[in-house]
Amino acid sequence: MAVAPAQPGTGANPLSAPNPTVLQRFREGLAQPVVASFVAGGVAGAVSRTVVSPLERLKILFQVQSVGREEYKMSVPKALAKMWREEGWRGFMAGNGTNCIRIVPYSAVQFSAYNVYKRFFESEPGAPLGAYQRLLCGGLAGITSVSFTYPLDIVRTRLSIQSASFSSLQREQGQKLPGMWTLLKNMYQTEGGLPALYRGILPTVAGVAPYVGLNFMVYELARTQFTPEGQKDPSAVGKLGAGAVSGAVAQTITYPFDVLRRRFQINTMSGMGYKYAGVGDAVKQIVMTEGVRGLYKGIVPNLLKVAPSMASSWLSFEMTRDMLMGSWNSGFL
Repeated sequence: MAVAPAQPGTGANPLSAPNPTVLQRFREGLAQPVVASFVAGGVAGAVSRTVVSPLERLKILFQVQSVGREEYKMSVPKALAKMWREEGWRGFMAGNGTNCIRIVPYSAVQFSAYNVYKRFFESEPGAPLGAYQRLLCGGLAGITSVSFTYPLDIVRTRLSIQSASFSSLQREQGQKLPGMWTLLKNMYQTEGGLPALYRGILPTVAGVAPYVGLNFMVYELARTQFTPEGQKDPSAVGKLGAGAVSGAVAQTITYPFDVLRRRFQINTMSGMGYKYAGVGDAVKQIVMTEGVRGLYKGIVPNLLKVAPSMASSWLSFEMTRDMLMGSWNSGFL
């Protein structure tokens, strides 16, 4: 049976394509630098953290050790084998779900905030920034992002260590460990309300600001070194290289702040608590009881993870952003 054509004035055919104006506006919205950076930053965070999840967790287990708590005082390969033997694949991924829930908005806010802050220093839209301007904008972006997502970082730390075989964390057989939302609720109710969810934020901000600033600054500088002469952008391998260099430099310089952050995050955790009165007292106690090396506990797995982590982060960020902004294919969306 033939279908009669639509008569003039009777309205649009319900089987017709979506309104091209709405689709065009959607594409244009995603192509805005800040929006594209927000979406691409979220993708970059999820990719980079999942790639290095076992080393990220191992770094935390190393960081929270002290005199008398040395169950993971061994080489990285042996520690990874111990984690696999005792907990299997779940051990490698412990805390990664929470970490991704945290890192997606964290990374998204960080990259988009950097785009917002750098506009205050550009002589004209798109003009390149100087090294110190990148450092400052990156630092401000780091502070902004960590302020939004810090409670999830504390929960991720606790989820990473609560199933590990620390003798001070003995559990009854068959005891079910709390999940992310239960842990957040318990911390809020039993450890002091909202301030408990931001415990350790001062050393975190002190470390994150220079780390993110250095990361952005060094990446932009390294990126130019990996760009072939006569080309505008480096290859995918070049972006991976620039990301690896930027992450390694930034992390090595700011690593002691990361150790302090982890210690403060478990400062009141039953069986694992450290009694630090403040940042200065924490540094003093760590150096006195564990030596200067105590401020760098976990740096080996951290450096092993930072290269693939930042390399994959920058590459996935640039690929996603470029696709959203239409530089590869104007008809992508």
